[in-house]
This record gives sequence, C-alpha cells and structure tokens, in this order.
Amino acid sequence: MPTPRSGGASGGETARTYVGWRHTVLLPPPGPAPRRPTPSDAETLGEEWIAAEREREAQTNRPLYFALAGLALFALLFPLLWTLRILPGSFAVGGVFACAAIAAPIAFALVQSRQVVAERLARARERLSAEREERDRALREQQREHARRYTEWQAAARAYEAQPLWYGVTSGAGTVLVVGGDEAGWSALLTTVGVSRLREGGDLTVVDLTGRSVVRELVNLARRCAVAPRRWVLPADLPRMSLGTNLDAGQRARILSAVAAASGATDDADADETLLLRLLEVLGQRAGIAELIGGLRALLTPADDAAEDDPALALLTPDQRVRVRERCAGGADVRKRAWELERRLSPFEAVGTRADDAGYAQIKIISIDRASGRDAARLYGTYAVSALSELLEAPEPPRGVDGRRPRVRPDRTRTVVVCGAETLPAGEVDQVLAAAAEGGVEVVLMFRTAAPAALSRFPDPSCLPVVMRQDEGAEAVARAVARMPGAADRDQDALRLHRLTEGVGEAVADAVPADEGDPDAEVASDDRFFPSPHTDSGAVIRNAAAAIAPLDLVRHVRSATAWGRATARADGADVPASATGGEEPPVRTCGLDAESLRALPSTAALVLTPDGPVLADTNPGILTLSTATLATVDDSRNTGTKPDVGHENASSGDGTGSGRRAGSPRAAAPDSSDPAGLASAPAETDGRVPPNLGPPPERLDWRV
Repeated sequence: MPTPRSGGASGGETARTYVGWRHTVLLPPPGPAPRRPTPSDAETLGEEWIAAEREREAQTNRPLYFALAGLALFALLFPLLWTLRILPGSFAVGGVFACAAIAAPIAFALVQSRQVVAERLARARERLSAEREERDRALREQQREHARRYTEWQAAARAYEAQPLWYGVTSGAGTVLVVGGDEAGWSALLTTVGVSRLREGGDLTVVDLTGRSVVRELVNLARRCAVAPRRWVLPADLPRMSLGTNLDAGQRARILSAVAAASGATDDADADETLLLRLLEVLGQRAGIAELIGGLRALLTPADDAAEDDPALALLTPDQRVRVRERCAGGADVRKRAWELERRLSPFEAVGTRADDAGYAQIKIISIDRASGRDAARLYGTYAVSALSELLEAPEPPRGVDGRRPRVRPDRTRTVVVCGAETLPAGEVDQVLAAAAEGGVEVVLMFRTAAPAALSRFPDPSCLPVVMRQDEGAEAVARAVARMPGAADRDQDALRLHRLTEGVGEAVADAVPADEGDPDAEVASDDRFFPSPHTDSGAVIRNAAAAIAPLDLVRHVRSATAWGRATARADGADVPASATGGEEPPVRTCGLDAESLRALPSTAALVLTPDGPVLADTNPGILTLSTATLATVDDSRNTGTKPDVGHENASSGDGTGSGRRAGSPRAAAPDSSDPAGLASAPAETDGRVPPNLGPPPERLDWRV
C-alpha cells in the first residue's frame, strides 16, 4: 500500500480522518505506442531508364547518321568514278574533300550529343545519391525522434498502469454529518474511522444508539491490532461505567437535568439543574445518583417519617435529610419536580457503583441493548453524549475519586462517533458540537433519517456532510444536496460508481447484521478467536497501542474484518486497464436526485466537499488493494505530467497519420541540456540508424 506522496509524516498528515476512498484515474491512458517510421521508396537509375535515354538520343541523331552514311558513300563514289575515267581527278578529289568538309560538323554534333547524354546520366546519379543521403538522414532523425517518443511512451504506460486508482477521502473538518445508510454502511464507515485512529494510535469513542451490530468489525480489527476496546452495553453495564461520575457538581447537574429533559418529564431544565445543584451542595460533590435519588425522596417524605424500609433514604443520615428539606423545600412545585426527577433518574441509580479505575483505554464503545427500545436509547444516549460534552469542555482532565487524574493521551487525535444521533435531543447535538469545536475533538454524527438537526448544518463550513443510502426523507436530502456548492455544475467523473462498491456491499450487507439476537455477539465472537489475552501473532492485547505501520494495518484489515475478506475475493474487479487501449472497469454515473440516493449501494457515500460532491466508498477493505493509497487526490495532483506522449503528428513520418493529442501524460520532461531528447534515445554508431523500438509500421494495402 503506497504511502501519501506529500512530504514526510507530519503531525497534520498522521491526524487525518478517512471517511472512504474515491476511485479516479488521474493519468489518462497514453494511447497506442508510436509506430516505427516507414522508409520512403528510393528512386534509382535503372537499366530501363538508361536504355530509354539512349533510345531517345538515337532517334534524335538518326538523320545525322543517315547523312554521314550518304556522305561516306559519295566520298567512295568519287574515287571510283575517277578510276573508271568518268570524272577527272581534280573533280574527284574536290568531291572527296567536299564530303569530308560536310561530314566533319555532323560528326562533331554526334560526339557532342553523346557527351551531353553521359553528363545527364552523371548528374542524375549525383542527384539520386544526394536524395538518398537526405532520405537516410531524415530517416535517422525520425528514428531518433521515434526512439525518444517510445521511451516516453513506455514511461507513461508504466506510470499509467502503476498509478493508484483509489485515493483517500479525508474529513478536513471538525465535524462529519452522516445522513442515511444501513447497518452495513455504518459498519464500514465506523471501521474506516477506526482505521484512521489505529494507524496513529489516536483516541476513539463510539456511542452506538442503534442497537445493531455496527461495532462488530471495529472490535475485531482493534483486537487483531492488539488493542482491547473497553465496551459498555447499557443498561446492563451502568454499574461498571464511570462516565460522568468524576465531574464537578455543576457538570453533573447539567448532565442529569439534560437526561430528565430528554425523557419529556419537564420543560424547565434550568429548574431541574438548580434543584440538583442544591442537593449536591448538601450531599457533597461526589454523591452518587442513588444518594441524589434519596435526597429527592427526602423532599417527598414527611419529616416525622423515618422511612427505615426505604433503601434510598437509608443512604442519607438524619442530619442530611433535615438539611435537604431546609435547602430545597419550597412548595408543591418543588415536590412535583422532585417526584418527576426521581422517576426519570431511577434507571441511572447504579451508575459507577462497581466501576474500577482501569486507566486509559484507546477505544471506548458505549452501546445500547437492542431490547431496550427507542425511548431507552434516547435516555441513555443523552446521558452518554451529555457527559462526553462536559468532558470535552473540561480545561484539564478531572480528578478521580481517589484524587488522581486518569491517564490520557493529550498528544493524540481524539474522535467521538455517535451512531443514531437522530434519537438525541437537538440541544444535545448542539452541545456536543460546541464542546468538540472548543476542545479540538473530531465528531462524527450519524443520522439514520433526514433529521433537521443534520440538514440545517449542511451549509456550515466547519461540517462535512456525507449522504448514504436513503430510505425515508430522500426528497428532503436531495433538496439539501442540490443547494450545496458545486452540485449544479457537478463533475460526472467524481460521481462514477465503481462495480467493486456494488459487489462488496452486496456480499457483506447480509452478513453484518446477521447476529441480531445477542447484544453481546461481538464480544462472544471475539472470545472464539481470542480465548487468551494474546493475538494470533502472540502480541499482548492492551488498552492502548502506539501507531500501527500501514502494511501491518493492511494485513489486519484483510484478515480480521469481513470487509477485508470480501474485498480480497473481489480483487480482480479492480485490475487496472492496460495502457495499450484497454477499457476502464465498468462504472455507472450516480445522480443527485432522490431515486439515485435510494439506489446507492451500502458502502457508497456522497461526500459534499467545498469543491463539489464526490462519490466515495466507505469500505475499509479497499485499503488492502494494491491500487489504493492513503494520499488524497489533491496530494497526487502534482505528478509533473506533460502532453504529447505516445502520439506523433503527421509530419513525423510514422506512417499512421495520427495527430498530436493534447493532454496526454508525459512521464518525465526532457532535460534542458538535451533539447532533442537524444540522451534517452539509442546512440547512432558507425553511420547506422538506431534500432527499431516500437511496433512495425502499418503494412501497405495491396489493393491501392
């Protein structure tokens, strides 16, 4: 798995929170390899051409040859006539000389014509020799240019085939708002966030209000990484949970008044908080909820009633009962309020009664028993989230009961995930977001439905909206998405859905929520794999661990999670396309309308970034692919590519006639000291042309 390409592992880089991976191809295919240049047909002096030239000369000079023959005949005739005494000797000699005088210029013209033809042939040979040398020189230049282009094409092809295809999508904001999704999608997203924290040894707190098995894969992965998650299942584990018990009186009063308000018992949370503060003044700052309930019952019990059979009142001394009545009594309204508070706080009577000081835990999970129902999830979730808000607002770690501060990791990134945030009151959502922003803690709020508390925060620049598969309220979510920046002129390439997203999501969707009967199925499954306090590799399971190496994390994700195993089986679906013209893996474009949001796969997530919507896959198993990287798309933009790789224009003599295509990647720019690119091409030796590198030129069509 490649590491991020930008610089070293700085603190800002290791603190990234990944919400998924985005499939994109940054380097386009370089196209077909440039073909070898085709040598042009060489013109030569053939015997036929020479014979034609001589035949043309002979036809031109034939009358002169006839004239010479006639003159020679007359020159022979005159001596014969003189011998036969027909002509006098002087006349015969004059006739011979006359014929010789006439034949001399004719013979000179014939000789000159022969020389002209010979010179013409010599000039033709010289011209053809010069043309041959020019063609050879041009061919050598074309082959050198072809060698340079082919070398660049090879580098671009290797870069295209070796480039990552899955890039990390990080939050980049303090708050992530997830709207929609099912158990499988939330399990994938929660595990991906856990991968981010396990990679750096950060702190992760999960409040699961769904009553489903969304934390199963996170628990398996954490234990395989030798980190034991500390988990409480409410209400059964309320006695073991110390959350909110080590705060000061004002914070505890706010938490308990928020719980009472969440149950709908009262609409005056300030009055409840004031009453609880007065009780804590009398009973002490460290008084338990059972003692607070006893103080509320003291307000309802007459002063002359000892109530020795009431275990709650038995926790208070007679002096404390008197002081409670003096400090808090104030009429029928107070008695009514005390009655409602007692009724609503009674489920929390045992909070922290059997808690032990186990120290720091890197991963903490607070989940709700699925048998409790929605009202109980709202009540217990309000308590957990409100207590976390108070802890996040604390300027320093609060002291425990014994006066010691618990061990914390202030140098680590802290993330709080709330699954099922739609069950919480809107005020608690505002409170936890404000506290997290002040304390520098990342918050991931996951809403099953299109709650107004989530949709109203979509335009907030400090929030990153993430939309997953919608069941109810898809129209409202689609309208909210349409109002986001970049939604109108969205990039279709950023909304392409890869087939791996659909395949793995369907393969794991039925397996994730399979164990709905046992609320502790996650722990039971872990005990089968880890019966001892050691992992299968022998590492001791601890409450916290340092940063995990990326390759080790990849191995753990592949072996310990259902997502990693399913992605490994579907690894062939992500084979990169060949650089020689292979097709991309089949994808489809996802729209932003309500029907498209309903049809999203389980792990698909529409991330509404400030630059526009991006379709990501929350499947943590993508981390195990050889084509995945922890770098983001913005980190990988500076590839240093240039156009015109693997393409030559028609004037280069490659015989293909293909024009130069702008925008094609170049693996490396040529050296400025070698503008012709000869340093990367094979050198010419002994006057020979460089060897042929690319595919052969196209064969000539015999029909032409």
